[in-house]
Amino acid sequence: MEFRPCIDIHEGKVKQIVGSSLNDANKDTLVNFESSYEPSYYSRMYKRDKLTGGHIIKLGPNNDNAALNALDAWPGGMQIGGGINPDNAMFYLDKGASHVIVTSYVFSNGKIDFENLDKLVMAVGKKHLVLDLSCKYEMGEYYIVTDRWQKRTDVKIDRESLELFSQYCDELLVHAASVEGKMQGPDLELVKILGSFSKIPVTYAGGITTLDDLQKIKEWGSNRVNITVGSALDIFGGNLSYRDVVNFCVSE
Repeated sequence: MEFRPCIDIHEGKVKQIVGSSLNDANKDTLVNFESSYEPSYYSRMYKRDKLTGGHIIKLGPNNDNAALNALDAWPGGMQIGGGINPDNAMFYLDKGASHVIVTSYVFSNGKIDFENLDKLVMAVGKKHLVLDLSCKYEMGEYYIVTDRWQKRTDVKIDRESLELFSQYCDELLVHAASVEGKMQGPDLELVKILGSFSKIPVTYAGGITTLDDLQKIKEWGSNRVNITVGSALDIFGGNLSYRDVVNFCVSE
């Protein structure tokens, strides 16, 4: 299990947000933390600790300058997502991203848009593509959500979909949007699905609050699920020691 750190950018600032509160109008968005540091501060920290595979997520428009600030501090060290499509994907790779992360572009009218998915693979290659299969739990199933987690698709997180998507990308990133930012514990049933069926590296995000949560994810995910932690970390205003998380994952 690896620690994949994050830099979430909203309105040009590094923030930690309750994922389910995001909306197009930026109205009633619940912010857990807003940093006084530039994004590059966090990139340099992750570089120092050799934490590869972390992600920069642009939450909404007008975040490019902040995202480039983060990429510039560690070329090749981090992935980037938020509004990525075949027309701009190579721009971010050229600016230092190791991978581009995509959700909304590969879904249309609630279904997988295989034409767009093929365009992305053609544009950047499978080895530079991460698919964000962030999801919400509804009616006993985990449904992938798009457009900053506002729109539910008809696609479930299960063996079939995980095996399918693994053919198109290098890694998966899965935010449990229903618990993201709430610091009430991870969704272990989702972790179990990811650990059981993903055939490529997968990173889980959502609800992690304690070192005990990490131990549970290790067990429920069969030690095959990487983790990212946001609002709970002390570097983002929380109580969970960033250093303890780094050390826990290194010891694994």
